[in-house]
Amino acid sequence: MLVLGILGLVFCQFCAPFAWVMGKKALNEIDSSGGTIGGRSQINAGYICGIIGSIILIAYVLFFAVFLTIGIAGGFDN
Repeated sequence: MLVLGILGLVFCQFCAPFAWVMGKKALNEIDSSGGTIGGRSQINAGYICGIIGSIILIAYVLFFAVFLTIGIAGGFDN
């Protein structure tokens, strides 16, 4: 999860939602195991990177949509 979260944060934000979902499932498994499964800190770091990367992805999509709308609306003024 940590690698997928870092990839989602730094290089390809389309990976971030997958890191978020998979990280949450892994954290739930770790919590339900009663401490027999380790690696919670790495999973948690990947989970947080996935959340941040997803927020960046949403910001990119909104930014693109706003400028696409402005571009289309500006084209009709001529």
